[in-house]
Amino acid sequence: MWGQGPFSRAFVAESVSFSEIVQRDEDTHYNEVEDVVGSHVEDAVTFWAQSVNRNKDIMKIGCSLSKVCPYANSVFGNLDPKKGRTFLGSLIFEKEIKMKIKATNQDGTIIAQAEYDSVDIGEEMAKKGFAEKYQLTSSTNICEEKKSDSSQLALRNLKNPIPLWGHRSNQSNFSRPKGRLSGKLNPNLKNENDSGNHVTFSKENLAVGPFNLGSNVSLAKIKQDQKLIEENEKLKAEKESLLESYKALELQVEQTAQALQQEKEATMNLTKHLESSLKTHVGTRMKNLATKVEILKEIRHVNINVRFGNDLSDAIKILDEGCITTLASLNELEKIWAQYKLAQEEIQTCDNMNEGNILIAKRNEVQQKLDMAVQIFILEVNDLPLNKRLKTLQDLSASLEAVYGQAKEEINSEEIIRTFYDWKCDKKEEFTSVRSETEASLQHLVAWFQNTLKIFDLSLEEPQTYEDTIGNIDEILEKAESCVCRELEIFQIEQGDADREIILNTYSEILQKIRSEEKLIATIRSKYKDSIEFKKQMTEYINTSPSVDHLLSIKKKLKGLKAKLRWKLVEKNNLEESDDPDGPEIEKIKQEITQLRNSVFQEIYHEKEEYEKLNNLAQKWFPELPLLHSEIGLLKYMNSGGLLTMSLERDILDAEPMKELSSKRPLVCSEVNGQTVLLKGYSVDVDTEARVIQRAATYHRAWREAKEESGLLPLIFLFLCKSDPVAYLMVPYYPKANLSVIQASMPLSSEEALKVMKGVAQGLHTLHKADIIHGSLHQNNVFALNREQGIVGDFDFTRSVSQRASMNMTVGGLSLTSPELKMGKPPSPSSDLYAYGCLLLWLFVQNQEFETNEDGIPKVDQFHLDDNVRSLLCSLMYFRSSLTAEQVSKAECFLLPKVKSIPNPEKEIEYSQYKKEDELEMENLDTCKEKPRNSEANID
Repeated sequence: MWGQGPFSRAFVAESVSFSEIVQRDEDTHYNEVEDVVGSHVEDAVTFWAQSVNRNKDIMKIGCSLSKVCPYANSVFGNLDPKKGRTFLGSLIFEKEIKMKIKATNQDGTIIAQAEYDSVDIGEEMAKKGFAEKYQLTSSTNICEEKKSDSSQLALRNLKNPIPLWGHRSNQSNFSRPKGRLSGKLNPNLKNENDSGNHVTFSKENLAVGPFNLGSNVSLAKIKQDQKLIEENEKLKAEKESLLESYKALELQVEQTAQALQQEKEATMNLTKHLESSLKTHVGTRMKNLATKVEILKEIRHVNINVRFGNDLSDAIKILDEGCITTLASLNELEKIWAQYKLAQEEIQTCDNMNEGNILIAKRNEVQQKLDMAVQIFILEVNDLPLNKRLKTLQDLSASLEAVYGQAKEEINSEEIIRTFYDWKCDKKEEFTSVRSETEASLQHLVAWFQNTLKIFDLSLEEPQTYEDTIGNIDEILEKAESCVCRELEIFQIEQGDADREIILNTYSEILQKIRSEEKLIATIRSKYKDSIEFKKQMTEYINTSPSVDHLLSIKKKLKGLKAKLRWKLVEKNNLEESDDPDGPEIEKIKQEITQLRNSVFQEIYHEKEEYEKLNNLAQKWFPELPLLHSEIGLLKYMNSGGLLTMSLERDILDAEPMKELSSKRPLVCSEVNGQTVLLKGYSVDVDTEARVIQRAATYHRAWREAKEESGLLPLIFLFLCKSDPVAYLMVPYYPKANLSVIQASMPLSSEEALKVMKGVAQGLHTLHKADIIHGSLHQNNVFALNREQGIVGDFDFTRSVSQRASMNMTVGGLSLTSPELKMGKPPSPSSDLYAYGCLLLWLFVQNQEFETNEDGIPKVDQFHLDDNVRSLLCSLMYFRSSLTAEQVSKAECFLLPKVKSIPNPEKEIEYSQYKKEDELEMENLDTCKEKPRNSEANID
């Protein structure tokens, strides 16, 4: 395929196979072989090529042109994307091909056999199905057809000339038309020895075209045809553009028609709706107006007070009208009371009798002034309605807080109240104007209805003019609706930031005034109570001090009873040691001894009551009592927190030594007023005695704050032995009640363990609240009373907290010493909680082995525990530094109801036997026939 241009020609790849020898003498180029380079593909069998000899010249021209037009396509062209042409392009594109010329078409296209190396390009195209082989007739027939059809051979219209170098971007513009070839082969074809050659044509080009064998077309004609083709392509492009514009306009027209149809349907629906609404327009309008009026009535009734701060103005009025101000007598009373307290403190710290008498005289003078001030103050307060006023303030505060919520802090300015009143006046004026217009418009509407009744009343004979009456109804309705809606908007639209700020500031100011007045009332009531008590004491002890004669009489009586008791004890011992003991007489003396002991303890309790009375008087009104009556030992009693007694002695008790438990200190068991008690003996010297009393007193005061609810083991008495340097502490005796004994005999269930340990947590909370660190919490001094009430036992009062904590106690192989104590840190509430956590874990896992980490802390996750219990244990073991005993006592595992354990019949029988044995031992305590076991006592 070879065009007539200077550089390239168009070829049709073919493989000729003649059945007979065809003569081609008329074609001078027949079977001529030429080396070419493929440059452009027209269709599946047609391509453009340049002679190899001119390849270098073409490359020079291409380089020159690329400098001028860098974005133009290369001279050699590009591959066509269609399948047939792509495949042909892959065979010939920019490859050196041998062309064996077979014939020349009238448009200059050369039919040739193309080969690349040993590949026949025509055969390859036929194999792929992109072309078909065409069988030529004999040379004779060809010659005859040439003669007969010579008149029909004419120059074809060249539709695809040689492509120009500068217009390669759209190579389809230069593609060869896909119509069939209408020419015939030149009859002067040379005869080929190979009779099996075939001509290969594209499937679209199988029609015979007008071939002009051996003729050439002029270059001018080709350029003219090229120009026509370009114009034709432009027209095609314009046609396609117009067609696209037409389609876009057609789509736009269709969309506009659809939109118009939808608009038409909407308009029709709206028309129908309007026609339907017009029929009920008046009724609907009146119904809507009536609904708004009903809403307005409710809003007027409910919200007007809050909206414009009427409740705040009412509160201000209440505060102003019944306000209780600071009393003049109160100020005077507080001044004299301060002088009186100072005089009392001076007496309390005095230890010299002469100086004490001077201070007492000075105090008495102040006391006389205070008595007069108290009388005036009491008379003034009696005229004040304090309770009623306090109730009013509390109700007012509750109602305002329910509406406004949280108030601002520390706002005190009269300017706030003035700003509030100015704002309220402006809002009230605006609202009054709107409300007046609303009421006027509604009254106008009512008047219209009344006039309209006359027009429609057929019983009236006088003619009525209706034009003016009926005609203005639209204006009346419009006015009424407008006014009602405007008033509704005032309530429904939220207040602005400025309005809210004014209301909040005013509310905070009012609330602060309420709190201030409540505080004043509380102060007045407190002073009034103190004044009444002072007046009562002054009336009873005017110009004198409380007498201690009753206490001295009790002490005297106690001495006589103790002497009789000792005499009876000696008498009993003598009878028991005689050669012929009198049994009935001994029994009679024992009964007398028991009665005397009971009388002694009864008087000791009376003595304690009298001491407590004098203690209260000394602390509040008469601090001189310990100084004036040093012989009664009131100061020691006060310092011990009411725990120390001077009248109790070891020898008057029917005490049985507990040798098995006396390895650390003397322990004896006795009975006082039907209660079994335990006496703990502490060896003391002068310094140790004071420390024991001080520590025991601190513990006793902590217990006395809550008593039975404290969760602590109570201390009954503390007394000093007169013959030996021993201090005895009397506590209740709970045999077989500590955790060690219980867990060894009949372990607590999970439910019982939680009940007990909740009480233990409460006991630790009581101690920690009093700044007491237990330091020696273990299984032997934690008691489970009735297997459900847990209490914390006391500790060794001769030891400091550091000394107590240094005792390394263990439970079930687990150390109760916290990691921080092992590191040398001082004891703390956290170390108590660690020991508590270990005991709690031990109660739940009992005899199971413990795995610990490097700090010695047990691993809780190894045991199957309730989730709440596990959570508490993890907190106690790992996060106790941020945990308090109070928080532990309120832990969720103690609050949730627990499922009762299924009773075990064998354990029930065992427990019944255990109880019977316990009761039997309690009955035999007096005779001491049975000795308590090593772990059954209250030991610390």
